[in-house]
Amino acid sequence: MTKSSLLLSLLLVAGGLQAQDQAPDLDKAKQVVDSICAACHGPDGNSPLAANPKLAGQIPEYLYKQLREYKSWDGNPAVRTNAVMNAMVAGLDDATMRALAAYFAAQELKPETAQNLETIELGRDIWRGGIAAKGVPACAACHGPAGSGMPAQYPRIAGQFADYTFDQLKQFRDGVRDNDPNQMMRMIALKMTDAEMKAVSDYAAGLR
Repeated sequence: MTKSSLLLSLLLVAGGLQAQDQAPDLDKAKQVVDSICAACHGPDGNSPLAANPKLAGQIPEYLYKQLREYKSWDGNPAVRTNAVMNAMVAGLDDATMRALAAYFAAQELKPETAQNLETIELGRDIWRGGIAAKGVPACAACHGPAGSGMPAQYPRIAGQFADYTFDQLKQFRDGVRDNDPNQMMRMIALKMTDAEMKAVSDYAAGLR
């Protein structure tokens, strides 16, 4: 074997070992889910309560980003503040967060449905075309026409609890949640009324 061939073989082996090391430990993730996450989000990421988001089928990069931002790193405060979640992730390392994100992303979402037929047209119009008079862009521009999201910054919203989506919009508007890139969601939510937020949240719940 020539030196160049030997070097190539060693690089391939090293790369394979590195890939194995980086592969998410889904068995460990399942243990963490059963002991920590399932009570609020369900064992398969389909939360039984609207106060807690459905995580099943969510974009893994987005889930990982949120988990990291709930935790304090190197003595710095958490980017995203929530007393329950801050406590839940305190003992998780980076590899476990990646594994949890991969685990929940692989689960099948049991979607919600739109409930308010009286606002379905308003919700659809905001989702597809925004609110031009207020400078509100279409939700579909970032979250996709079907609400499936775009890695890694824009989550899947289709099938999510309408109440949860509405609550997040209010938190962005009120500055309670401020981990959106470039303040994008905060600027959008500031321009929307509660009625508009509720309408588009309900519409998104019915997207597939």
